[in-house]
Amino acid sequence: MILPYLKYFFRAGNEHSIHSPFVYELYRDVIRNRSGSRTGFDDLELLRKQLRRNHTEIEVLDLGAGSRIDKSNKRRISQIAKNAEKPVRFGELFYRLAGHFAPRTVVELGTSLGLTTLYFSKAIPGGHILTFEGCPATSAIASENFKAAGAKNIEIVTGNIDETLPHVVKNIGANLDMVYFDANHRYEPTVRYFQTCLPQAGNESVFIFDDIYWSEEMTAAWDEIKKHPAVTVTLDLFWIGLVFFRKEQAKEDFVLRF
Repeated sequence: MILPYLKYFFRAGNEHSIHSPFVYELYRDVIRNRSGSRTGFDDLELLRKQLRRNHTEIEVLDLGAGSRIDKSNKRRISQIAKNAEKPVRFGELFYRLAGHFAPRTVVELGTSLGLTTLYFSKAIPGGHILTFEGCPATSAIASENFKAAGAKNIEIVTGNIDETLPHVVKNIGANLDMVYFDANHRYEPTVRYFQTCLPQAGNESVFIFDDIYWSEEMTAAWDEIKKHPAVTVTLDLFWIGLVFFRKEQAKEDFVLRF
């Protein structure tokens, strides 16, 4: 059940009502533009099919809000691939966003089996993907998937993100150009991870929040993040939210159809 947040989807407008050139072009050319060739994703979709056919059972260490579908700590890889991995259209959206903004560093909170990570990796082969995963079993599978895909620009950090993220961010020595928050789907950790990453956000940084209407807690976290004085522009695509820190932009929140 998605909760009564479906109403937000029907609030979505269209590009003709957007008065910000930055947002208009981003929406038209990147978010809504699916005209590019998909042949470069064949290997990732083959991997997705393989994972969905893999019925090996693993012990999952869930440090987040858990799964609405499977409450057991023993889960099949096929179940994780079906329920936890983002659908194809979001992987391709992240690919387009990363290709458009060309971040030198992408931080991903919540590796899972690594499919989304590989979309980021493919988009910026010369960039650095730093992905965090709390569960050792899924981290090991993701690492195998990265090797099989020949992705050499991914570094995986395994362990409780509450502990690993502050240490890595403190010592990263560079702006966090793009951060994808898909780890602990609860209010307090989501806001805290945002605050941990915020000091390393630059004017061109993009923060992506997953499942902003997954629960009342996630919606409350999204509302608080939108109000933060450092945030200027937000894009609500219902399933995900984009946050920008562009000082030259007027503070504005957009709800758009995706």
